[in-house]
Amino acid sequence: MTNQKQEIRLVAWEVTTNCNLSCVHCRAAAGREHHSDEFDTQACFQVIDRICEVGNPVIILTGGEPLLRPDIMEIARYGTEKGLRMVMGTNGTLITKTNAKQMVAAGIQRVSISLDGATAGTHDQFRQVKGAFDGALRGIRHVKECGLDFQINTTITQQNLEEIPNIQQLAVELGAVAHHIFLLVPTGRGKYIVDRAISAEQYEETLNWFYEQRNKVPLQLKATCAPHYYRILRQRARQEGKQVTFQSHGLDAVTRGCLGGISFCFISHTGVVQPCGFLDINCGNVRQTRFSRIW
Repeated sequence: MTNQKQEIRLVAWEVTTNCNLSCVHCRAAAGREHHSDEFDTQACFQVIDRICEVGNPVIILTGGEPLLRPDIMEIARYGTEKGLRMVMGTNGTLITKTNAKQMVAAGIQRVSISLDGATAGTHDQFRQVKGAFDGALRGIRHVKECGLDFQINTTITQQNLEEIPNIQQLAVELGAVAHHIFLLVPTGRGKYIVDRAISAEQYEETLNWFYEQRNKVPLQLKATCAPHYYRILRQRARQEGKQVTFQSHGLDAVTRGCLGGISFCFISHTGVVQPCGFLDINCGNVRQTRFSRIW
């Protein structure tokens, strides 16, 4: 993507756009439909081989709902055997005791489960399926019982802004290792709810609150699609007379704005490589071009 070779650290791979929910903010506008142009199992193995030619990034198996792929554990296991750190993004509702154990056996290192409300009322409105909240909590219990690390992902809109502290507290109570917040990006179905995006003033207030939580909760905190968080982090640290170092702030200390196309990329269910799932720029297709050339 540039003349200077960049180390690839993270790949979000949309292994399907099939989903059992219909979330109002879904980037993929995923639904209850299997697309015939999705990769089959062997083609998925080949994608992993091609990624390994470039480096050994973390691979996020995402969708849609990745657990709707019958071969998802095979794909995860293959990546693990190739030395990649495999993780999964799921809505949690399809996690069972059985497939939670299968995730562990396949080498999945962490799952992210989305909670967009501290209550069923708010979360289920986001997901547009009654019972989604209870299903997510049930899935969380299953992965926790297996000893599999999980994080909570939350997309912030006007609809749930007041619940964010309670969602974070719920993440603590559930035993999550991290809480990642996402700010609404108007792509997919998200473009139809632009009026629910929080204001610039609310962004600033929320991200300052998020910064203040760093030493208050036993969670790794990350603001995604919010590069201005790193400006706030440095401003606040300066005000407090602190230096921002890797030792004091972890990866936040070395993050500069959006990493799309720099150390992160997205692969769609059809093989299109994009700088980010929210940035619809076709950089090449892994079906026709080796990933190493695209990167």
